[in-house]
Amino acid sequence: MRYLPLSDTDRTDMLATIGAASVDDLFVDVPEEARLDGPIHGLPMHASEMDVERQLGAMARKNMVAGQVPFFLGCGAYKHHVPASVDHIIQRGEFLTAYTPYQPEIAQGTLQVLFEFQTQVARLLGCEVANASMYDGSTACWEAIGMARRITRRGKAILSDGLHPHYVSVAKTMARFTGDTLDTALPSLDAATDEARLIAGIDKDTSCVVVQYPDILGRISDLQPIADAAHAAGALLIAVVTEPVALGLIKAPGEMGADIVVGEGQSIGVGLQFGGPYVGLFATREKYVRQMPGRLAGETVDAEGKRGFVLTLSTREQHIRREKATSNICTNSGLCALAFSVHMTLLGEKGLRQLAAINHARAVEVAGRLSAIPGVELVNDAFFNEFTLKLPVEARPAVHAMVERGILGGVSLGRLYPGEANLANGLVIAVTETVTDADIDALEAALKEIAQ
Repeated sequence: MRYLPLSDTDRTDMLATIGAASVDDLFVDVPEEARLDGPIHGLPMHASEMDVERQLGAMARKNMVAGQVPFFLGCGAYKHHVPASVDHIIQRGEFLTAYTPYQPEIAQGTLQVLFEFQTQVARLLGCEVANASMYDGSTACWEAIGMARRITRRGKAILSDGLHPHYVSVAKTMARFTGDTLDTALPSLDAATDEARLIAGIDKDTSCVVVQYPDILGRISDLQPIADAAHAAGALLIAVVTEPVALGLIKAPGEMGADIVVGEGQSIGVGLQFGGPYVGLFATREKYVRQMPGRLAGETVDAEGKRGFVLTLSTREQHIRREKATSNICTNSGLCALAFSVHMTLLGEKGLRQLAAINHARAVEVAGRLSAIPGVELVNDAFFNEFTLKLPVEARPAVHAMVERGILGGVSLGRLYPGEANLANGLVIAVTETVTDADIDALEAALKEIAQ
C-alpha cells in the first residue's frame, strides 16, 4: 500500500502556487508518444511476489544478452573487457557507500580518487585541467556549449554533422531554455567530414564549433584547421570523444587546439549496463577553469604540512547562489568515475596503447572482410575501431535479420536518423578486443546472405 501524506487540498494549493492547473501540466515537456496512457502493457494490476518474479523473468528471457552472442554494436556505448578487480574494488564499503565529500577531514579517500581521476582525464584528453566527472557524454557536451557561451558572450554553436544525434538532441532540448542557436546538419555516407562547412559557418556571433572525434561514422579528422578558424573569430573549439580507448592511438584533441574536450568514459571500467549509468568526461584550458561546470578536487597541505585533498572549486547551484552557478548538474557519477580510474590505473599508458592497437587491428580485419562482400562498400578512409558500411540493401531490416541469426551486427543509421533515405543503407560496426574469430566468421556469413 502506498503512503500518500498529501491531501487533495495540499495538492491543489501546491499546484496553485506554481501556476499549474493539474499534475498533468508538469509533464507537458515530455513528448506525448513517450507518456503512458494507462497501466504498463502485459503486467497485471495485482499479483503475488512469486508471480511477478516469474512474469518479469519470462520477459527478461526475451532479451538477447550482449555477452552471449557476436556483438558489433557501438555508436557511443562499447563492449570492452572490464577486469574483475575493477568491480571488486568499487564494491568496497568505503567507496560504494561514500557520498559527496563535503567534509574533507573524513573524506580524504574519496577526494584523492577524484583528484587522480581528474589527472588521468586531463592527460588522456590533452588538456590542462579536468573536473570530477559529470552525468554522461551527452550532458557534458551541452555543458561545454553553455560554458562557451559564458566565455565568449555569444549564442551560436555550430555542430558538426558527425556529432552523435543523441548528443544533438540533448543540446536542442537545453537550447530551448537558453536561447542558443544551434547550426546543425545531417551526415552523408562518404569519407569526407564537414570541415569546410564548419569553417565557413564561423562568424562574429559564433561561440563554439562542436566536433566529434572519431565521429558518428567512425571518421577521424585533423582538428587543427577548425581550431585555427574558430580562434581567429574569437570562438572556441569543443571536441567530443565517445570512445576514449581511441586516444591510446590517435592524437588527443587538446593537442590539436581544442579548448574544451568532453566525452563519454563508459569504455574504460564501466560496462554497457543497459545504457547507464555512465560517466561524463570534461576537460579544458586552465584559464577557463572558473567557467567549468561540476566540481574540482585539489591537492593541498594541512596545518601540519601533510598532503591532503579538498574540493577546490564547486560552481554548482547546489553549493552557491543559482544565478551564479555554472551548472545545475548535482552529481559527478562518482562510482563510475572510480571504475574508470581503477581500470585506467590497471592499464597504465602502455596497456592503454596495447588495448587500442588490438582494437584497431581487429577493426581493420573486419572492415577488409566485410567490404569484400559484393555490393558492400566501406565508407571510411580512416577509422579506429568503428567504421561505416554502405549496404546494397536497407540497413535496418538487415540488422533485424542478423538478430534472428543470433548476431548483434551493428547499428543502422536508419535507427539513428529515421526517415532519412540517404542514410538508410548505412551500417555502423564497432569491433573491440572482445570480438572473437568465430564472431567475425558469423557476421561475415550472415552479411553475405543478407546483402544479396
